[in-house]
Amino acid sequence: MIRSRLWVLVAGILLLVTALGSVYGCDVGRDDSGLGLVYDELLGGETTAFSAGRNAFELSARNLTNEERRIFEVGDSFFNQNWVTAPASTEARDGLGPTFNAQSCSSCHSHDGRAKPPDHDDDPVRGLLLRLSIPGESGPVDEPTYGGQLQDRSILSIPVEGRISIRYEELPGRYPDGTSYSLRQPTYVIVEPALGRLHPEVMVSPRIAPAVIGMGLLEAIPEERIMALADPDDADGDGISGRANRVWDVRHGRPALGRFGWKANQPTVEQQGAGAFLGDIGITSSLFPAENCPPAQTACQQAPTGGSPEIPDDRLAKVTFYVQTLAVPAMRRVDEPEVKQGARLFVEAQCAACHTPRHVTAADYPVRPLRDQVIFPYTDLLLHDMGAGLADGRPDGLASGREWRTPPLWGLGLIQVVNGHTMLLHDGRARNIEEAILWHGGEAQQSRDYFMNLSSEDRAALLEFLRAI
Repeated sequence: MIRSRLWVLVAGILLLVTALGSVYGCDVGRDDSGLGLVYDELLGGETTAFSAGRNAFELSARNLTNEERRIFEVGDSFFNQNWVTAPASTEARDGLGPTFNAQSCSSCHSHDGRAKPPDHDDDPVRGLLLRLSIPGESGPVDEPTYGGQLQDRSILSIPVEGRISIRYEELPGRYPDGTSYSLRQPTYVIVEPALGRLHPEVMVSPRIAPAVIGMGLLEAIPEERIMALADPDDADGDGISGRANRVWDVRHGRPALGRFGWKANQPTVEQQGAGAFLGDIGITSSLFPAENCPPAQTACQQAPTGGSPEIPDDRLAKVTFYVQTLAVPAMRRVDEPEVKQGARLFVEAQCAACHTPRHVTAADYPVRPLRDQVIFPYTDLLLHDMGAGLADGRPDGLASGREWRTPPLWGLGLIQVVNGHTMLLHDGRARNIEEAILWHGGEAQQSRDYFMNLSSEDRAALLEFLRAI
């Protein structure tokens, strides 16, 4: 209790000092949309962890009780455990597949961080998958032979559906000041399809596994706050719309606001996790009780299972709590002049119009430590048209083939430390933050153009601000 109160006191002092610095003309960037400060050291409020090492994404929210921390640790063990083929003596973790992409959650979310695309066709690194669908009468439906996701691994006696091959084309460009850059445009090919050619109208969408820090805090943002940021008809004429995705909440049997996934196609942390257990590992749950075997795959349908469901509700609940309460690392270098300059440029470039800096979590959120937290995730959780360059052409709920959910930016500067790379965007095509900005189009075109027309010193400052988050 004393520690919790100290955290509240520290957070209050930091916010007061930063606010006073702005009032009295100090070098502190502010969000001119009335949302408050652009940044704060305590990105996750009282839950923030002060760690910038390899384990920076693996820590629990700092304000957990001893009992909550015990549940967190149990969930952590389930998140990292490898599932095995059924039947097995280890009944608590059998039921892998029959087809799958990974054997554990951490196979893709290594150190609870971000995956990267494979370096070559035989690279065993996990974390990139391909969503599959074809046009249907009321929207996309699963590809009839291979289902909704290509499975590039399988248990013995079950055919692997196929492999992913990626080829990149370099797209050179130049800033107005003469500085050159190059972007890489990926092309995805499914090779060695085990069950014949895919449907001629198949739509393929690559997805990289993102870092899973702060997801409970995002879930705790009140829906009315997110809807207040939406401007689907661009009523204010700023060229930025922002639309909410509405998806089906399986647990409650009703439509709900989509918050998670690259196209905001999942409403809750629990459903996002249960969907990944089924789609990525082949593990059934009470939310998704049917094995991931399309009708054409008879061998898959006849394979032994690990029970029904393969992950019981109590274990799913612990994994969910673990993901909900993973801490967000503190922002770094908050007092450096270049970081402060970058924060001002972030606002001037209208980056904050989509990457909304500040939110306050709900007072009645079910997970106690995440209530009433002032957080800085840099997302509005809304869908935005990102232009033809990033379009996957595959609708998802209300999301069009050109729309993506604004990804949170907290932890951005630690991906290199935690996961050993800096590859960004929904498929990892961007090799660093600068390339990710240069891929922005559509509603973000004006922000991209602003960035391109900055001096090299100001571009560097904006990048340093993003690396400090």
